[in-house]
Order: sequence, then C-alpha cells, then structure tokens
Amino acid sequence: MALRLSHEILELETKHPFGIARGTASLYRVVWVRLTDEDGLEGWGEADPSAFYGETADTVVAALGRLAPLLPDDPFGLEKAEAALAVSLKGNAAARVAISAALHDLVGKRLGAPLWKLWGLDPAGAPPSSFTIGIDRPEVIRQKVREAAEYPILKVKVGTKDDAAILRAVRAETDKPIRVDANCGWTAKQAIANLPLLKEMGVELIEQPLPPDDLEGLALVRRASPLPIIADESCRSAADIPRLAGVVDGINIKLAKCGSLREALRMIAVARAHHLMVMVGCMIETSLGITAAAHFTPLLDVVDLDGAALLKHDPFAGATIGGGRVSLPTGPGLGVTKR
Repeated sequence: MALRLSHEILELETKHPFGIARGTASLYRVVWVRLTDEDGLEGWGEADPSAFYGETADTVVAALGRLAPLLPDDPFGLEKAEAALAVSLKGNAAARVAISAALHDLVGKRLGAPLWKLWGLDPAGAPPSSFTIGIDRPEVIRQKVREAAEYPILKVKVGTKDDAAILRAVRAETDKPIRVDANCGWTAKQAIANLPLLKEMGVELIEQPLPPDDLEGLALVRRASPLPIIADESCRSAADIPRLAGVVDGINIKLAKCGSLREALRMIAVARAHHLMVMVGCMIETSLGITAAAHFTPLLDVVDLDGAALLKHDPFAGATIGGGRVSLPTGPGLGVTKR
C-alpha cells in the first residue's frame, strides 16, 4: 500500500526582522509534510523554501503534487526513493527534503529508534551551535547580542557598506567568538580589504564572501585570508564539492539546498575525502526542520542551527541549542512532537 502524503503551510514570524545582505524579512512560510502508512503511523518533514533557490511555499505544494505518485510502498527503500524524486523533479530541493525527512522519520518510528542511533552516532559529539545576529542598526545589534547572552558563539551577518559598524557594535557588547556570513555580498576586492578588520574583531571564519559562481575570486580571497573560508551558496550538493577543493576551506550543508538526508551524508563523505571542513546551516525553520539536520551534527566541525531559536513561536519541539549545546531527541525517528 502506497504512503499517503498530506501537507500544511505554516506561517512563521521572527522575534526581530532578520536581515542578511540580500534583504530583510520577518514573515516566512514553510510547509509541514506528513507521510502516513497503512497502520496510521506518520512520518514528518519540513520544507523551508528560499526564493534565492527559486522556491516558495506555493512551489513546494505544487512540487509535492508531482512527487506524491513516486512515493515508495516500502519506506525502507530510502536510496531508491530519493533517487526517484531527484530524477523526476530537478531543483525543488526544499520540497524533496521534506519527503526525505518524513521517510527517515517513518523508518525510525517503525524501528523504535532515533535517527542518530540508526546512524551509529554519539549525540555528545556534536559541536556547539552558533546563534545569528542579523543585519540591523548598531543600537539594535547591541540589543540582539545582549538577548543572545546564553549562546557562546555568535554568527554575524555582514555584506553591507556598514560592516565595520556592525562588527564594532557586536564587540562593544561581547568578547565571544564570532563568525561572519556575507551571503555573497562582497566582491573579492572588498573581501580582501575587510580581512584586517575581521582579524582585529576576532572573527573565526568567513562564510560565502562572494557570489556563488566566482570561484576564481574565492580562491584569491582564500590565499589572502588568515581565516577559513566556507562555501555556502557555492555548494548545493556533493557534485559541487570537487571543484571547491583548493578554492575554499570548507562547505556548509543545508537540507533546503541539497534535497535529501542521504545527500547530506554523501556531502560529508565527499568533503572529508577532499580534506574540507564541514558545517551545517539552516534557513528560518521550525524545530522540525532543524531536528532533521541536527541528527548528523556529531559528524561535523561547525554547527549553525539557530533557525527555530529566532522565532517568536515554534510550533514543534525537537532538537534544541540552549546555551549553544546541541541536544538531540531520544524519541524514535526524528523525535519531533507538536507543541
């Protein structure tokens, strides 16, 4: 008997307007996906679409209609099922990963074990998660830093003409380790010019300083930089990693980019084979989306899974990052419940 697919669009609001180099928003629409088997057991997943990758909640819903006929009779056939989804509908990674997460959740629930245990991982091995400070006026940034007092590592959004003021506002409030993410907002010349400031401010790493396809520029920045350079928008799937070896120091995996949990595991393996650091990031997501990624954090070097912590109201309970510590659920599958 085929699995039955259903969905619900959820509207999320952040505690503060969330600003990155490409713009600022407070309201986000995500899609909660449920797969129900013949016994009534449900597997859950979440699609967190990004306009940058050509997806919205409405395109996700349309894609689910295309993908529903391809759902397997047996959810344990994960590799075959995910391959069929990817072949049928190129792109649409957020829609595909929602089904992938729901299949993994269903498998874990049938076996009565959390996903991290099925993968043979130790939750205690997860690196601490950073907490993101979005682009804003210096006085608001200082307030955000104070509100983030429990988090030991901050990620600061940059990529504007006011980057020096942003970083100095953060440093006026804390001496914690900080990481920066320019979200493609700099040119190579600007990135190299900013390196002394970043070093002075005690920045640990630089995420996606340049536009995705400027690999030559990324290589120039990496050669000039005393700080690791991490590719985010330049790296969607495992196929992108070989061309990034020698160009950057690491890659950032996001489920909404790569399209499946199995692809995320492939990305980790390929990145390790090329001696690259491996990071996991997120969109603005509920704890359902965050938890799907959190299950493989023990395999990583850098974690940035604060999407749910930025929300006014999180409709799910799952993995948490309180105090920066990634805590994984012990319930079966993803281990996520509805609040």
